[in-house]
Amino acid sequence: MTELTLKYKSVAEQFSIEGEILSIEPYGSGHINTTFLLVTDKKRYILQKMNTDIFSDSDALMKNICLVTEHLRKKGVETLTVVRLKNGAPYLKGNECYRVYDFIEDTVAYQQAPNMEVFEASGRAFGEFQCTLADFDASQLSETIKNFHNTPVRFEAFKQALAADACGRADSCREECEFVLSHENTYSAVVDALENGSLPLRVTHNDTKLNNILMDAENKAQARAVIDLDTVMPGSMLYDFGDAIRFGASTAAEDEKDLEKVNFDISLFKAYAQGYCGALKDSITDVETRMLSYGAYLMTVECGMRFLTDYLNGDTYFATKYPEHNLVRCRTQLKLAGQMEKELESMTEIVSKIING
Repeated sequence: MTELTLKYKSVAEQFSIEGEILSIEPYGSGHINTTFLLVTDKKRYILQKMNTDIFSDSDALMKNICLVTEHLRKKGVETLTVVRLKNGAPYLKGNECYRVYDFIEDTVAYQQAPNMEVFEASGRAFGEFQCTLADFDASQLSETIKNFHNTPVRFEAFKQALAADACGRADSCREECEFVLSHENTYSAVVDALENGSLPLRVTHNDTKLNNILMDAENKAQARAVIDLDTVMPGSMLYDFGDAIRFGASTAAEDEKDLEKVNFDISLFKAYAQGYCGALKDSITDVETRMLSYGAYLMTVECGMRFLTDYLNGDTYFATKYPEHNLVRCRTQLKLAGQMEKELESMTEIVSKIING
């Protein structure tokens, strides 16, 4: 074994794993944590070096994950299984932090939906995740990223970046800045509703991309488990539904330069809503039903705002491949948001019909 592999082997041996370690190899395509496939002569595991730069409070993060997975497991839902250290702790804490999960066998993850059936199944998986946790007290959870979906706070950060114009880029994005500024009165509805109690505080996943669902390897439209729970926090279901639509109901990639290719596809919206809302009929409130489509608009415009803020600040947060990368990303999101804004009535009608059946 290499020196680095020996290091990870010594880490892994501190956990309550079964069998003798045979190999530790890089695994997956995640960008946040460093992930390895840990193989013993008994079974397979996932070993992760946790990203403590993004998630500085590892105790709170792992507490969130343990609370949520234990609740799901008690309800008979397949979920991540945290393998504890031999001393009973949920992760190895030090200059570098590590954790281990059981490997969930006979599953696949998609980067993009191969068909409408799989996209609907992904909506159903996150809807079931939400429904199963409806009776969980979300106030037990910590905010692992402060104000992650507080859109008014994101808007204030944008205005500060625009006023400072630290990199002299404001002139190159006047149209985009005007869009964000002119929609100010649409940003606070979810935060206000959570504050006054008209929207219930729920467990939110906050990264509802398709590749965070493990599908059955044989029945590829059957979800097995929702994974990547680092961003599990208290919030609104509008965040999860909205971000899934932002990413999944677009006809083009997030950084497509040709805006003619970027459109909001309402048939994709309908497919996802069929799965998501169908799974939530017994637990979604009337206010959530009315506002769910607005969540798709809000998460899309918020994402565009964040890309634009980072562009004005000189690309200090999102990784970029060329100088205008964040501006290109911003433009796709603002185009989608503009189209969603015009379709809100139709989207809300679709949701209502699914919920009221």
